[in-house]
Amino acid sequence: MNTTNMAENETLESITEHERILQEIESTDTACVGPTLRSVYDDQPNAHKRFMEKLDARIRNHDREIEKMCNFHHQGFVDAITELLKVRADAEKLMGQVTDTNQRLQEAGREVTTQTEEVIRCRIQQRNMATTVEKLQLCIPVLEMYSKLKEQLEFKRYYAALKTMEQLETFYIPRVSHYRFCQIMAETLPKLRDEIKDVSMSDLKDFLESIRKHSDKIGETAMRQAQQHRTFISAMQKQTSLGCTKPLYSLNGRTPTQHNGHDGEEGTEEEEAEEEVLTAHDLVDFSPVYRCLHIYTVLGDRETFENYYRKQRKKQARLVLQPQSNMHETVEGYRKYFNQIVGFFVVEDHILHATQGLVTRAFTDELWNMALSKIIAVLRTHSSYCDDPDLVLELKNMIVIFADTLQGYGFTVNRLFDLLFEIRDQYNETLLKKWASVFREIFEQDNYSPIPVETEEEYKSIVCRFPFHDADIEKQPFPKKLPMSHSVPQIYTQVKEFIYASLKFSESLHRSSTEIDDMLRKSTNLLLTRTLSGCLQNLIKKPHIGLTELVQIIINTTHLEQACKYLEEFITNITNVSPETIHTTRLYGLATFKDARHAAEGEIYTKLNQKIDEFIQLADYEWGMSESDGRASGYLMDLINFLRSTFQVFTHLPGKVAQTACMSACKHLASSLMQMLLDPDLKQISLGAIQQFNLDVIQCELFASSEPVPGFQGDTLQLAFIDLRQLLDLFMVWDWSTYLADYGQPSSKYLRVNPSTALALLEKMKDTSKKNNIFSQFRKNDRDKQRLIETVVKQLRSLVNGMSQHS
Repeated sequence: MNTTNMAENETLESITEHERILQEIESTDTACVGPTLRSVYDDQPNAHKRFMEKLDARIRNHDREIEKMCNFHHQGFVDAITELLKVRADAEKLMGQVTDTNQRLQEAGREVTTQTEEVIRCRIQQRNMATTVEKLQLCIPVLEMYSKLKEQLEFKRYYAALKTMEQLETFYIPRVSHYRFCQIMAETLPKLRDEIKDVSMSDLKDFLESIRKHSDKIGETAMRQAQQHRTFISAMQKQTSLGCTKPLYSLNGRTPTQHNGHDGEEGTEEEEAEEEVLTAHDLVDFSPVYRCLHIYTVLGDRETFENYYRKQRKKQARLVLQPQSNMHETVEGYRKYFNQIVGFFVVEDHILHATQGLVTRAFTDELWNMALSKIIAVLRTHSSYCDDPDLVLELKNMIVIFADTLQGYGFTVNRLFDLLFEIRDQYNETLLKKWASVFREIFEQDNYSPIPVETEEEYKSIVCRFPFHDADIEKQPFPKKLPMSHSVPQIYTQVKEFIYASLKFSESLHRSSTEIDDMLRKSTNLLLTRTLSGCLQNLIKKPHIGLTELVQIIINTTHLEQACKYLEEFITNITNVSPETIHTTRLYGLATFKDARHAAEGEIYTKLNQKIDEFIQLADYEWGMSESDGRASGYLMDLINFLRSTFQVFTHLPGKVAQTACMSACKHLASSLMQMLLDPDLKQISLGAIQQFNLDVIQCELFASSEPVPGFQGDTLQLAFIDLRQLLDLFMVWDWSTYLADYGQPSSKYLRVNPSTALALLEKMKDTSKKNNIFSQFRKNDRDKQRLIETVVKQLRSLVNGMSQHS
């Protein structure tokens, strides 16, 4: 019972569950049916069969409801079908009409469609064209500018090209920067800039090489114009005292110096042609410098360019300042050297004023100071090699023009004028050497005879060249003779020529008249005291200059000394500086002539003695002769005749000189004769030889007493032979007792006889051998005489020994 109830309960529950599931299936979306259907199989076994049965029953139930509904609406459906069938025919008819209309419409719209498509295509093209035109309007200016850039590069208008590049980069390319050609163009511009820099730098290098070659011509032009300017100013100063005139030359469009005065319009057409103004642009194209400077300035690299330019110009300056090794040999060597330097600094001056900051005044001054030190060293060295005064003078003139030219461009040149004073000393040295040869030639060609004058014209010609005034000679009739020889007016003229030559160097040195006067006097003093003095001293010492020539030289120096005051006046007239001015150097060179005269006098004495020695060497005494010849020796008579004729020539000499020469000759003759007697090689002398020797001394005494030279008082000249005379008298008279008795007494008759001299001569007369005993006749007559000699010898020896001990 319970079981049955339980079964019934279960059945009711399952039925209720199946109903719920069916309701879910009917109401639930088919996508979510899965879980509901799964619950069918999760229930009790065989539940799905009961569910299927329940489902079939439900389906049948719905089918019956559908059938009922269809049966309810069947008549309306039939009516609708009937109506639909009626409509079919109309629909088909309408379909035919629609199809026909559509066909006609398609045929009618086909042309419109074609035209519409064409319109659309044209509008698209029009829009594209408008866009293209718009873009081309942006691109064409860029292309035009780039084409312009290429054209500028082709014609080497680099500065304009850089400006074009700047416009391209700033205004044009940014507008169309998205196009590829613009990107390529933008990438190309820096390369073009580098090319422009390289090309402009190459042009600058060519310019530097060009001015290196043209510096010589530029400098030559500048110095020539400076020379013309100086010449013109000098001429104008001589004609008028109104001051300097307007400058005649200009380089770089600038006048080196500014003057006030006349315009010089009075010059001839020829002079105007010579004074044509030249500029550096006439000789050198400076455009590469300007172009390169602008390019580097635009590129913002100006400092690099300035540094490069200055570095290269410094290198060129060093090359310009390097002279050729043989520059000192010719004027052209110096001229080329100066031209190159002037040309270099004229270019720098032009660059300084034509550009702003490429070079500065400090830079040019630095270059000039460096150059000036090198120039001075070079000129100091090379001028020292030069021995031609004309070349040194040319060098001085070029240095002055060189200095004036550069001074006109603002460069300091004081050191160059200081150098000129050093070169002036060198110039004077070369002048002295030149005039030394001139003086030597004059002395060699002189005949050392008084100048014969045949006519008044000849006399005036000589007086015009040499200031000679002598009233006595002027009164003499022609022909007559002047006391000096031809060398005197020639020497005087050459001294004046030397002064002129020395003055040439002192000109244009910007020195006062006092300084120039001082220079002339000092150089003239050097000429007299060194050059002329040396030539005179050498002349006097020459072997071929005899006594006559020496006498003439003394006379010549006397007249030259007297003419020195005229040289003083000559220098005064040149410089207009009075000799009385304080600190004025005086011509002390006249001492030269006194020294030369003294040297000539000494040489006269020497040559006289030499001639006397030559005659003495001809003496040929027979020292063992038994008796004399009774007359003086021939050599001595010849010697006396020579002395007489010589002293006659001395009449033109100052009296004191002639007297001194005569006294010197007599003393030397007496000394030589005494030495002949006392010659150690002479061992024996006979009494006859003594007598012969006495005859010769008597002739000498006669000559001395004949007053060969006037002016001696009493027997002054004869005293030269007093030693010989007393010695010979002692032996001739054989007065030994008197000699020995009166020895040492001031009143002694033989006061001048020295015991040693008497002993030496007595020794030569002793009886030393029987064969050669010269006193044999005494032994025959009186043998006591030999013993007397021995006694005298002993006494003389005692006197000699006493003198030696006393001394």
